[in-house]
Amino acid sequence: MLDGIQLERRGVPAAVICTEEFEVTARATAAQWGFADYDMALIAHPIANLSAEGLQRRAQQALPAVRRSLQLGRA
Repeated sequence: MLDGIQLERRGVPAAVICTEEFEVTARATAAQWGFADYDMALIAHPIANLSAEGLQRRAQQALPAVRRSLQLGRA
């Protein structure tokens, strides 16, 4: 989350992808840095044990939120 916020503050569009397991932490971090409503792509947890095909499915599911985040221009 913090990487995305710092990139956006530098004028670099960013999209944060977060697994549901870490949503609370990501939202708390965003709020702490002044971006309480930061939009992120949430995907199911875990991802470490997924096959390439499983990761591809998760990426496809996250794509609409990633596109939305990149179009927001939060910086």
